[in-house]
Amino acid sequence: MSPACGVRAVELTSGWTVTAVDGACPGELRGRVLPAAVPGVVHTDLLADGAIPDPFLDANAERLSWIGRTDWRYATVFEWDGASADRHVLVFDGLDTVATVVLNGQELGRTVNQHRSYRFDVTDCLRAGSNELRVTFGSAVEYAEAVDRRSPRPHVNAHPFNAVRKAACNFGWDWGPDLVTAGIWRPVRLESWSTGRLDTVRPLVVEASEEHAAVEFHVPVERACDPPPEPLRLFVRLAGQEVVTELAPHDADAVVRVDVPDPRLWWPVGYGEQPLYEAEVELLAGEQLLDRWSGRLGLRSITVDTTPDAAGHTFGLRVNGRDVFVRGVNWIPDDVFVTRVGRERYRERIEQAVDGGSNLLRVWGGGIYESADFYELCDERGVLVWQDFAFACATYAEEELAEEVEAEAWDNIARLARHPSLALWNGSNENLWLSLDLGWRAEVGDASWGDGFYHRLLPELVAQLDPTRPYIPSSPFSPSAGRYPNDPDDGPIHIWDVWNDVDYREYGRYRPRFVSEFGFQGPPTWSTLARAVAPQHLAVGSPVLLTHQKAEDGDEKLRRGWAGHFPEPVGFDDWHWTAQLNQARAITFGVERFRSLAPHCRGTILWQLNDCWPVVSWAVVDGDGRLKPAWYALRAAYADRLLTFQLDQPEGAVLALVNDTDAPYRGSAVVRRVDVAGNVLAEQALELDAVARSVRRVRLSASVSVAADRATELLVADVRSGDPLPRATAFLAEDVELSLPRASYDVAVQPSDDGVVVEVTARTLLRDLTLLADRLAPDAVVDEQLTTLLPGETTRLRVRLPSGGEVSPSSLTAPVVRTANDLVASPRRGTGDLPG
Repeated sequence: MSPACGVRAVELTSGWTVTAVDGACPGELRGRVLPAAVPGVVHTDLLADGAIPDPFLDANAERLSWIGRTDWRYATVFEWDGASADRHVLVFDGLDTVATVVLNGQELGRTVNQHRSYRFDVTDCLRAGSNELRVTFGSAVEYAEAVDRRSPRPHVNAHPFNAVRKAACNFGWDWGPDLVTAGIWRPVRLESWSTGRLDTVRPLVVEASEEHAAVEFHVPVERACDPPPEPLRLFVRLAGQEVVTELAPHDADAVVRVDVPDPRLWWPVGYGEQPLYEAEVELLAGEQLLDRWSGRLGLRSITVDTTPDAAGHTFGLRVNGRDVFVRGVNWIPDDVFVTRVGRERYRERIEQAVDGGSNLLRVWGGGIYESADFYELCDERGVLVWQDFAFACATYAEEELAEEVEAEAWDNIARLARHPSLALWNGSNENLWLSLDLGWRAEVGDASWGDGFYHRLLPELVAQLDPTRPYIPSSPFSPSAGRYPNDPDDGPIHIWDVWNDVDYREYGRYRPRFVSEFGFQGPPTWSTLARAVAPQHLAVGSPVLLTHQKAEDGDEKLRRGWAGHFPEPVGFDDWHWTAQLNQARAITFGVERFRSLAPHCRGTILWQLNDCWPVVSWAVVDGDGRLKPAWYALRAAYADRLLTFQLDQPEGAVLALVNDTDAPYRGSAVVRRVDVAGNVLAEQALELDAVARSVRRVRLSASVSVAADRATELLVADVRSGDPLPRATAFLAEDVELSLPRASYDVAVQPSDDGVVVEVTARTLLRDLTLLADRLAPDAVVDEQLTTLLPGETTRLRVRLPSGGEVSPSSLTAPVVRTANDLVASPRRGTGDLPG
């Protein structure tokens, strides 16, 4: 058994207060001492005290911008027992952002970077007994504005977020409010130690195969004295192996290799298991244990394939030598106030991503480097992480920021290198692309704009600290030197003309190699929207509702997006359902299109998984954590095996079988052209076979694929033998052109262990039958949405009701149960009509 560790750490998380000391604070709050939570931010402290209304409700966020222009002082008094040690260090894992740290009246340092940790030696100013610690935060908005006046650089949005190392989205984004935070946002502690301590240990998997794996432990050691008096020993343990290394008195670090025979490899979800090995490093002087580090490792290799071909360059991930088709979603901070996101909330979101068919989360560069909980949970679930460095949609003054960027990158590369889920380092979000498209390079002239970070500093640090992982300079980017960064034939691209300018069927004209951003907006679930916006403001065009729509001209883009697909909604409930259904349709169309192009296209990362507050956005999980209809659409489109009609192809109409599993698929299907009454007009029998991880495209005969009356006909593909696959359907005209009957169905309700089972039998064709469970109860969840039934067919929907309650057939009508028929069938009647 190991002796007690020599490093003593005392958490300093209690007894804190916060006070407004300068700036735009209202007079009644200036100088008032409030209790403060650490970790935390000032908004949550003010909210807990009742000093401000909930920023997420109605238009409150618009009235709270003064908080970001106020200086705040956090203070506490802690007791220290005077225990002897060579060094005493005050450690802040995160300060947000422009801070001055003072202990017992002595200034320890000033900070200007949210994205890194800080260590202050307090050996000479610590006192036995009571110690007063103060951290004063200046306004990050005003600091950034001052830097911008000195070294202006173009950027999107209102504030010069690019002038300070802080989460860009905290200054407002096209899905987030302008609520600029301040506070001690990650833990703070007092560390006391003697002789030596371990700095950040970096285990790097340098070999990984089914026969053998090897891990190099890079172990930096900080000494308490110079010159150090004695050699030290390192004990490194992994997978039953132990390696002992001696550090000579002047050695500041060591590299210790541990070989692992017969390793169990770590795989992404859907490709194998995720075994994690416990690793331990101990630092000893003689028999005295000075410090200990432990963590879990996964043994695997990962590369990016950018092989050139006739079109340009492919782009794809390889894990353990195998190609992985990426089914990803983009990740933003899960709360405007990120300290409210703990391990269980991370777990819930990551499970929602996995349950929705995803195998990768892209941590977007306008947010934060997430906490250890996030990466550990991704390790456990086999979710790959595409990690952006914290640069987004702007140019950056390198001379102003270089020192901080280097410290931040060093800190986070070293911290995250051990995680097997971490797949890729990405230098920036859209900065190479926008610098061209928005004319930023010409605007800055000879001044720096950030390319030195993406092409020199960051790749050099990755090569030094984490050479086992690939690095790319930006998303999007072209592997071909001098080629347009958003070229669909060359590397990963972003597709935003669809949301901003054109119909979602324009996804069909793209043949991308990899899509790392694309998406379409829709409102949150009804319960989330109704919690955030008072009933009198739930009206189309309501100024209060519009504060929960941050995209430029967002409501008009929603309207343009459904034009040609659906008629103008009648009433607010129909507006809500139309926008939600159109978002789901757009995601289905885009994802199925791109997956059908594999292996030419090797991955998609939908924008976005989650929201940080209640807002109309591109998310499939809304700001209260509820699943939008778009999540169910994504789950179906990201299924391991998928049948999809691709009607407008060079070779004609096809049925594509996507088989993203390790087993070959063989079966038979029948494609029928039917009318809305369910009558079969033509059919074609097809043999379906696809090897593992492939797409099989089968051409359809004209007799099946060409409609006699597009307004009344659709295609249906059902598997008749082999492993079952979800039905594929394709309507041959847009909803506004269809002769859909008014929805008619029978409903039966049966109790189940955790809720009810709702049985729906269609009397007429039902397109996109959806039970909006949260309208029954805010915490209700249904297992399926967006189901199309032919007349006479039945579906069973399981509704989980955590808080209990009864569900009767009479409650299962609009607006709880919706179909596309409701929006186009005549006569149309709006539900819940409100002004607008």
